[in-house]
Amino acid sequence: MILFHKYINLFLSVIIFLLSVNYVCAQSEGLTAAEEQVNTVDVKEIVFSHIGDSYEWHITNIGEKELIVPLPIIVRSKVTGWHCFLSSRLHHNNGIYEGFYIAPAGTEYEGKIVYDNNGIIERPVDLSITKVAFALIFNSLLLIIIILCIARWYRKHDVTKAAPGGFVGFMEMIILMINDDIVKGCVGPKWRKFSPYLLTAFFFILFNNLVGLIPFFPWGANVTGNIAITMVLAICTFLAINIFGTKHYWKEIFWPDVPWWLKAPFPMMPFIELFGIFTKPFALMIRLFANMLSGHMAMLVLSSLIFISASMGAAMITGFTLASVLFNIFMNALELLVAFIQAYVFTMLSAVFIGLAQEHGKKDKNEEI
Repeated sequence: MILFHKYINLFLSVIIFLLSVNYVCAQSEGLTAAEEQVNTVDVKEIVFSHIGDSYEWHITNIGEKELIVPLPIIVRSKVTGWHCFLSSRLHHNNGIYEGFYIAPAGTEYEGKIVYDNNGIIERPVDLSITKVAFALIFNSLLLIIIILCIARWYRKHDVTKAAPGGFVGFMEMIILMINDDIVKGCVGPKWRKFSPYLLTAFFFILFNNLVGLIPFFPWGANVTGNIAITMVLAICTFLAINIFGTKHYWKEIFWPDVPWWLKAPFPMMPFIELFGIFTKPFALMIRLFANMLSGHMAMLVLSSLIFISASMGAAMITGFTLASVLFNIFMNALELLVAFIQAYVFTMLSAVFIGLAQEHGKKDKNEEI
C-alpha cells in the first residue's frame, strides 16, 4: 500500500509538472518578435555574472525591481585622496559619485572602479569589499566560529572518559584522517610544524567549496573559483616549502646527484630543478581554480537550458527541462564529491611538496635511525 501511494504521488507530480510546462508554453505563444527579443535569456551574462566579481551582490528580481545588497567601496585617487561609500551611490547621477564610476564594457578597465583625471581615465587604489571579498570574510568568520565551538567541547570534557558524538565526533574523524593519513604520512618527522597550516588549508577550501553550492545569500559566491584566492593559497604552500626547506633540499636543486655533464658547463638539471620550484605551486593554483570554476559554469549552463527552450514548444521545453533538472541533480551530487576531493588533493600535494623539502642526506637519515 505504501509503495502504491509513492507511485501515485510520483504520477501526480509528473502531471503537475507537465501542466505547468504547457502553461508556460501557452503564455509564450503569440509573442511578437520584439517581445521575444526582450524575453531572451542572456546565458553568457548569467554565467559570468555569477562566477565573476562585482561591487554589489545581486540576489534576485522582484518584478521590475532588483534586490541588491550594496557593498562598501574604498578607493584612493591621486587627486582627492581616500573615499568610502556604498556601491548603491553609483546607481544615481548617471552612475558617477564623487568622480568615480564603473568602467563600461569594452573599455580598458571593464567592470572596475575608475575616475577621470583631467580627461585621463585612471584606476585608483581599490580596497573595496567586493562580492568575493565579502563572501571570503563571512565564510572565514563562520569557519572560525565552528572550529572554536568544537575546541570548546574539548576544553569542557575529558577525552579519556567521554568520546565526542554528533558533529564534534564527525569533525574529529575528518581532522584525524587528514592529520594521520596526509600530514604525518607525507611530511615526515617534522609534521607537527606544518600540521596547523595544512589542516587550515583543507577546511578553508572544503568549507568554501561547500557553501559555494548553496544558492542563497550570503552564500553561493564562487570563492575557490577565483584565481586570486587559489593564487594566495599556492603562495602560502610555496613559502612553506622553500622557507623551511633543508640544506639537502637546496643542494639537490643547485647541485643534484646526477652526472657532471648535466650540471656543467651548461647547468641543465639545476635549471630544471629551479623551474620546478615555481611549477609546483602553479599546478596547485590552476587545478583548484579550474575544477571549481568549471563545476559552477556547468551547473549554470544546464539551468539555462530551461529558459533557452521556453519558446520551442511544449515537447522541447519538457524534454530540456527534464534533462536540465536531472543533470543538475547529478552535477550537484558530483560537486559535493569534488568539493571534498579538491580540498583533499590540494592538502595532500602541499604535504608531499613540503615533505620533499624536508628530506635529509644519507648521513642525516642514518643518524635519525
